[in-house]
Amino acid sequence: MALDLILSALQHPLPPGEARQQRLYRLLRSAILDGRLSAGVRLPGSRQLAQDYRMARNGVLFAYQQLLSEGFLVADRGGTRVASLPSPTAVAPATAVPDEILSRRAAALADRRLPEELLPFAPGVADLNVFPWPVWSRFLQQAWREVSARQLAYAEPGGEPALRRSLATFLRLRRGVVCAPEQIFIVAGGQVALDACARLLADPGDRVWLENPCYQAARNTMLAAGLEVVDVPVDRDGMAPADFLWRDKPPRLLYLTPSHQYPLGSVLSLERRLAFLNHLKAGENWLIEDDYDSEFNHAQPGGRPLPAIQGLSPEAPVIYVGTFSKLLYPGLRIAYMVVPRWAVTSFGAAIAALYRGGQAVEQRALARFIESGRLTRHTRSMAPRYRQRQQVLRRALQEGLAEPYVILGGQAGLHLTVLLPEAPPDVVLSAAAASQGVAVRPLSAYFSSAGGGNGLVLGYGMAEAERIPQLVQRLRLALDK
Repeated sequence: MALDLILSALQHPLPPGEARQQRLYRLLRSAILDGRLSAGVRLPGSRQLAQDYRMARNGVLFAYQQLLSEGFLVADRGGTRVASLPSPTAVAPATAVPDEILSRRAAALADRRLPEELLPFAPGVADLNVFPWPVWSRFLQQAWREVSARQLAYAEPGGEPALRRSLATFLRLRRGVVCAPEQIFIVAGGQVALDACARLLADPGDRVWLENPCYQAARNTMLAAGLEVVDVPVDRDGMAPADFLWRDKPPRLLYLTPSHQYPLGSVLSLERRLAFLNHLKAGENWLIEDDYDSEFNHAQPGGRPLPAIQGLSPEAPVIYVGTFSKLLYPGLRIAYMVVPRWAVTSFGAAIAALYRGGQAVEQRALARFIESGRLTRHTRSMAPRYRQRQQVLRRALQEGLAEPYVILGGQAGLHLTVLLPEAPPDVVLSAAAASQGVAVRPLSAYFSSAGGGNGLVLGYGMAEAERIPQLVQRLRLALDK
């Protein structure tokens, strides 16, 4: 009787995309798992079941064979029967989810996750609407026409040679990075690059200095690697460690965003860049230079930002990290690391052992995009656009907000930071802003602990200049609630 009730569902209309043989398989499997069909129950023969329920016998055989291969059924001379399996109650899902289903580190990361809505004022997003998609598509098509089995397998350790060559030239001309192609390692995104630094250059329990406030993905990566985090304050000239830290808590890793500190926007002074280099010793510590959006220099229109720390001392233990998320688009997931010449062999072997490369076709297309001058052309066309948007946003904030808030940043990049009074909390204001369709982020989320700062981080990459005043009015509504 139980089997007849279960199989009666075969007569119901099928949902789109489901065949009757798949439904039969699903019905029997579910009934066995939840105990409605107990061990030893004999199923009707394939011919009989097909006749009774007007199915093709091949469909019944398919369902039976699949269940046999998975161990739900057994077959012998007596026919096809339900297998003897552990009691379903032993594998039933818990009625309540326990509080500690993740490790303590994973739970801490989940608590610090930031929103990812692609709304106006979302920081860290370039203008995806004006990216030269037709040109990029042609380079991709050309790369696909040349594809071979090698490009469809894992990418070469370190990345496609053509991209490493073009990047070496691009970084030398645009950022003052001194390197050969073999010093460049291509990885699948900026977080993979940071993860590689955390895991390959330090051991669990080693100390890492982080800017406070800090780019959250960097903090999360270091915590996930089991490193001891030392939070170092940031002022108008960048990270400002007290002298005693070098003596009492020297770092194994030192993480910096020197060209445009995230999220406060300060630029690390040349004096401090040289001071950090003077403290580094090969074999004792490493400096990770995250150069995430230095190409957009607003302090000197048409000029270059301060050269990379790596270029000041090419043999120093510095790992230069960059991505194409701001220059092109974040979904490309291609980033790179530049390592000192003396570390190439060891670092390359470790990278090859830990990660598997991909996107060989996209890497080849990107190499041609750089070599053709298209990347430089696109960057130069976007710089004045972003500069204008920042000016409009700054003016709209000064004129549109009820009281004179302090605005930080602006020398480079794609975001501004607004400091707020202590109350109301910025997390409340950011939620209110989201209800108005504006995706600002709370500044407090970037600090290591509560009470570090109260403010909002506003990106202008995806905010057209003509819309900014109206968007600020939406933000004003949120602040006034």
